[in-house]
Amino acid sequence: MKLASLRHGRDGKLVLVSRDVKRALAVPDIAPTLQAALEDWDEIGPRLATRAAALEANAVGPVPFDPSHYAAPLPRAYQWADASAYVVHVELVRKARGAELPPSFWTDPLIYQGGSANFIGPCDPIKLADAAWGIDFESEVAVVTDDVPMGVAAEDAGGHIKLLMLVNDVSLRNLIPGELAKGFGFFQSKTWTGFSPVAVTPDELGAAWNGGSIDLPLITSLNGVEFGRPNARTGMVFDFPRLIAHAAKTRPLAAGTIIGSGTVANEDRSVGSSCIAERRALETIETGAPVTPFMKFGDRVRIEMLDAVGLSIFGAIDQAVEQA
Repeated sequence: MKLASLRHGRDGKLVLVSRDVKRALAVPDIAPTLQAALEDWDEIGPRLATRAAALEANAVGPVPFDPSHYAAPLPRAYQWADASAYVVHVELVRKARGAELPPSFWTDPLIYQGGSANFIGPCDPIKLADAAWGIDFESEVAVVTDDVPMGVAAEDAGGHIKLLMLVNDVSLRNLIPGELAKGFGFFQSKTWTGFSPVAVTPDELGAAWNGGSIDLPLITSLNGVEFGRPNARTGMVFDFPRLIAHAAKTRPLAAGTIIGSGTVANEDRSVGSSCIAERRALETIETGAPVTPFMKFGDRVRIEMLDAVGLSIFGAIDQAVEQA
């Protein structure tokens, strides 16, 4: 089934969305918000699935689904942790600045904890004060968990994945070096995070989902021109159960925790990139200097994933950069 959050207060109003991402049905009698549903998923999930089946059968009266009226599926979350599961991406970016990749990066996941008090919706503008900060998109996949116990094993962690989404993890590239040089991680350089219009249960992905990753291209366009379509399984060194186990090593994860994959990247460069920084790294390696500029005010990014017959699974993230 597919779920979304109609704009309403801080946490939205839970809505079921049809498989073709064209019709919506509010379900206030089942759960007021997606967060509430996740906190009692064993009881509420089956009820939502029954209503979703009725929606597909046209047994209940839906309304048109307009993603511009919707917040992120979780408008805010208790925890948002983003990984860098595609090590080839990290290796390439470090190579462009003459830095070696530590061997541990291939065996121990990188994860940082991002701000989760305010996410932006799939069609919301990315409002920033200064384009000189180096505005970049990062196209990713994410999972949403139920309650995860501390110390969960990777082989058990997959059972805690309840939903999947797409992500635009906006990064301010020109602020990152100064922050990382302090040895204390990202803060100012990680601004708004946007998510796809809908979150989907794993069964919606069919054979493309193997319990840990999605075997489909993630398609990114910049100002209407395709920027990249790397496969979301190819090159994913750490799958989602491994990332969940890593995040829960020393703490439990609350229901509604979001774990991101990091920038989707493949070793095959013909498929393009999922962020500007990666393309600039390639340009630096090949010619000695980057050519592609970071985003400016008025630029628009679109992020989407299509199924085997070309239908949108999550709906599209479609966001323009605006001056705050």
